[in-house]
Amino acid sequence: MRKWLFEILSSKERCALPIMTYPGLEFVKKNIMDVITDGKAQYECMEALAKKYPSAAAVTIMDLSVEAEAFGSPVKFSYNEVPAVSARIITDMESANALKIPKVGDARTSVYIKAAELAAKNIKDRPVFGGEIGPFSLAGRLLDMTEIMVLSMLEPEMVHTVLEKCTEFLIEFAKAFKSAEANGIIIAEPAAGLLSPEMCTEFSSNYVKKIVEAVQDDHFMVILHNCGNTKNLVPSLLSTGAMGYHFGNAVKMEDIMPQMPWGRVAFGNIDPAGVFKNGTVSDMESKVWELLEKTAIYKNFVLSSGCDVPPGTSLENVEVFYDTLERFNNTVFKKKSIGTVLIVKIC
Repeated sequence: MRKWLFEILSSKERCALPIMTYPGLEFVKKNIMDVITDGKAQYECMEALAKKYPSAAAVTIMDLSVEAEAFGSPVKFSYNEVPAVSARIITDMESANALKIPKVGDARTSVYIKAAELAAKNIKDRPVFGGEIGPFSLAGRLLDMTEIMVLSMLEPEMVHTVLEKCTEFLIEFAKAFKSAEANGIIIAEPAAGLLSPEMCTEFSSNYVKKIVEAVQDDHFMVILHNCGNTKNLVPSLLSTGAMGYHFGNAVKMEDIMPQMPWGRVAFGNIDPAGVFKNGTVSDMESKVWELLEKTAIYKNFVLSSGCDVPPGTSLENVEVFYDTLERFNNTVFKKKSIGTVLIVKIC
């Protein structure tokens, strides 16, 4: 994976890695319930997208209910909407202490391991990333997001008790993806975007760092995703030691990229709902081109969606996303005069 990272950093052109699995439903004639309950069906979705689009990697679905369900949280399912946790299961310190850590394989966790395993065996032309929720975002589903924000200030010991248990499970989940021969994981930690820099470090980054230290190496890469207002959180995110960082459309990448050190890759951040799903072809073309222009001098930038591309997204918009990237590469980076200017800036 360090070689893959170096190839991105040394490339004269930009590449793309959208967090995108659900749009593959149309290719394989499946529905949401199929792919979130059947690892083979999810893999088929990933494979169809890999055959169709030149993404830099294949990714499992970003499902932020899987781990909470394994802990015992009730989840609302639908054939038309992504699953969501419907109620808290921790209400006080007693229930926090009594919380049992599940085993990998409980509930639907085995579905995602199976999808990653099949993808790793069969998609050979690019890396495969599994996905798991981040510690603070998982704790927020177990405690309720409003409650955890209050408890982080008033009863931090209770929050840390839950975070320790969440992190212990997430480390084992990450190890399972590694054992399935995935090339890395994307840790989705959106709730941490609500925190101050200091609180982000205390309640999120310090725990994410434990996951990174447990699994990341030359052959297994961690990408940390946070789609909150992360402009002032970058130093905290970097403290986790992850090789890659994925940003949502709540921030401007031109504010993020100057903070990213060489050797770390940043991904972002076309609006998944406003542009991918609900935007016009013209919207997609202009937003992608604008983003690529603003990040052109940063060779450690990878074009992506701001978050998981939702079900029902127009495949025409997906086509334009990749077509605009190709046109930008052909127009900007293959012109010797502009290329020379870029090389001077980079050096």
